[in-house]
Amino acid sequence: MSDQEPTQEEQYGAGLRDRFERLYTPHRMAYIKGEAHSDECPFCVIPGMADEDGLVVARGTSAYAVLNLFPYNSGHLMLVPYRHVSGYEELTTDEAHEIAELTQRAIRAVRHASGAHGFNVGMNLGTIAGAGIAAHLHQHVVPRWGGDTNFMPVVGHTKVLPQLLPDTRDLLARAWNEV
Repeated sequence: MSDQEPTQEEQYGAGLRDRFERLYTPHRMAYIKGEAHSDECPFCVIPGMADEDGLVVARGTSAYAVLNLFPYNSGHLMLVPYRHVSGYEELTTDEAHEIAELTQRAIRAVRHASGAHGFNVGMNLGTIAGAGIAAHLHQHVVPRWGGDTNFMPVVGHTKVLPQLLPDTRDLLARAWNEV
């Protein structure tokens, strides 16, 4: 350490040497600024894309399974009806049944592919309930492992994911066909 007073930049963090490593995720800035959102519903656009490009793991008759672009954990899937509806009560019986079946299959596939210890499964219906895309219903399947919540998200507000999304999609698409 120097006996000199720190510069103004050092006092306010720019160039300040401390004991912390930085994990930068600049790709998330588009999401934070809202640039990731367009006027088009992404859940309506994704079915028209190639599975690899849209991160689609599996397709059903009235709904599909897709990786979350901003996952809580690796393997975070969403089950989405093709039809643009916002309310659970708006689903047809066939859509509700297929989403339930896809949910079961998603749990089996993720457990098979990654040995998940547990799952959080649910829907956030409406913006006030936490839905990022409230206009198009979707159900989350989030795999969990013992100790998966550590200091990074709690203190650093940062998620560390051990696998790139295209690699996770490929792994789960293969596992989907094996279960």
